Amino acid sequence: MEHGVSHAPRVRGILAPAGGLDRWLQVVLLALVLACALRYVDRHGLGPTGQVVLAGAAGFALVYAARAAVPTGAGGPVAWVLLTTALWTSLTLAAPSFAWTAVPVAFAVLQVLPFSWAAGVVVLMTAVVSAGWLRIAERFDVTIVVGPVGIALVTVVAYRSLKRESTARQLLLDELTAAQVDLAAAQRQSGALAERTRLSREIHDSVGQGLSSINLLLNAAQQDWDRSPEVARAHVRTAASTARDELEEVRRVVRDLAPAGLDGDVHGAALPAAVRRLVEVDAHGLDASVHVHGAPVPVPPDVGTAVMRSARGALANAVEHADARTVVVTLTYHPDELLLDVRDDGRGFDPARPGTGGARGRGLNGIHHRAKELGGQATVESSPGEGTTLSVAFPLDGRS
Repeated sequence: MEHGVSHAPRVRGILAPAGGLDRWLQVVLLALVLACALRYVDRHGLGPTGQVVLAGAAGFALVYAARAAVPTGAGGPVAWVLLTTALWTSLTLAAPSFAWTAVPVAFAVLQVLPFSWAAGVVVLMTAVVSAGWLRIAERFDVTIVVGPVGIALVTVVAYRSLKRESTARQLLLDELTAAQVDLAAAQRQSGALAERTRLSREIHDSVGQGLSSINLLLNAAQQDWDRSPEVARAHVRTAASTARDELEEVRRVVRDLAPAGLDGDVHGAALPAAVRRLVEVDAHGLDASVHVHGAPVPVPPDVGTAVMRSARGALANAVEHADARTVVVTLTYHPDELLLDVRDDGRGFDPARPGTGGARGRGLNGIHHRAKELGGQATVESSPGEGTTLSVAFPLDGRS
């Protein structure tokens, strides 16, 4: 699996090995071997046959206990479990009392062998148990055959089901882990795209509009250079001042700070003054005015930044695309919101038809997105030949 998901070593058996389970199985087997040996000696005495049986029981217990020393490479565990099963079979056929040790041996078989092989070996072990007990029974007892066979089949099938469920859960966990990695990557990519979109909008509405104003001022200076040098020089001085302001604006975009004129103000007077300075520069060539209604109050830096960006974008549209003669910018302070209205008498356009606003589209989209990010909204009222009014509302309750 990709995405850096790690997996445990593959286990062939249908019952995965576990350190705690293995230790308990060894303890149980040794206890059973000891109990069965004592029972055999009590019943049959310690004759030559008994000595052989006890030696076989000791060898069987030692081989089972040596599992931890068996190499884990190819064939090692399989050879060990087959040897253990063979010793158990011989011991059980010689002394049916040792049939009780079948349970730890069956667990070892289920741990090491694949399902089909494990099922076959457990069935053979069950047959050995039945044959051993039938040999010492006074008469044939069907329960000695049916009981062990039924228990063995139920045990194998149960462990098979547990193994499948465990495998399915592990696959699900792997898929969930991979999905989390993919989701984290998608979130990082989405965050990067959102940040790129934000920076693109900020650059368009700040630096881009400022450079456009500088270009207009320099063009005007070039036209007036010969016939009115003083006016041309004034245009150049304004362009230079605007360039300095835009340099600061670039720095503030990088630092994500508020526009010039808003830092450190505690009385709320900075924003209207900053808007007036903006109109003086960006509304070059237009009959522009600024009106403030209501008592100015302190505004959050992000709201102040959004107001300046929105006003600049609207003024740029009026100057560059609307062929407007006049523009009116209005700030209205309400107890719970701040309204910005920019009205021009230009050519207008149809807001319901995308593309009819020409290059306005990019700036208007940025204004809409910025207002939405701050919990406000922007509306545009316009029609061909009737001018355009941009209204942006920013919430103020609990933010200042």
